[in-house]
Amino acid sequence: MSTENNSTLKSYIDSATGAVQNAVGNIIGNRGDQAEGQLKQEKAHAEHAASHDTAKLPGFTATSDGAVAADHPDRASGSWKQTAGAAKEFIGGTIGSEELKQAGRQENREGQEQEARGQVKDLGEGAKDRFTGQLGNAAAALVGDREKQTEYQAQHDVGKAQQRGAEHDIQKEAEAQKRADL
Repeated sequence: MSTENNSTLKSYIDSATGAVQNAVGNIIGNRGDQAEGQLKQEKAHAEHAASHDTAKLPGFTATSDGAVAADHPDRASGSWKQTAGAAKEFIGGTIGSEELKQAGRQENREGQEQEARGQVKDLGEGAKDRFTGQLGNAAAALVGDREKQTEYQAQHDVGKAQQRGAEHDIQKEAEAQKRADL
C-alpha cells in the first residue's frame, strides 16, 4: 500500500482551498497567492485522478495505492452466462431455431442480472471496507497503534479497489448501452 493517501475527499478540500486562495489573491492583487491557489487546484485535480486510477483486469482490480481486490464470483459467472446466451441466440437465429434463440436471450438476461448482483455486492462491500478502514485508521491513530493503522489502511485500500472495479464495469456497461441506443 502506498504511504500517500490519494483521497477523493481530500482532493475536493484542496481544490476548494486553492480556489479561495486564488480568488483572495485576485481580489487583493497578490499574484503570489493567485499562483499558489492555482497550483493547489492543479494538485487537487491530480489527486482526484489518482484516487480513481484503477487497472481493471478479468476477475480483479488494482489501484494506484497498490491494493488489489478480487471481483465477486457472480460478476464472472454472470458475464460467462451472457456470452453463452449470446452464442445460443446467434446460433438459433442462424439455423432458424426460435426455441434456441429464445433460450439464448433468457440466459443472457439471467447473466446480466447475476453480474449486476455481483457488482452491487462489490460496491456495498467496498464502501463498507473503506468506511471501516478509515474509521479504524483514525481510532488507531488516536491511541498511537501504528500496526492497527496499517491494517485499517489496507482494509480501506482494498475496499477502494473493490468499489472502483465495480464502478469501472458499471460505467463501461452504461457507455456500451448508450452507444447501442444511438
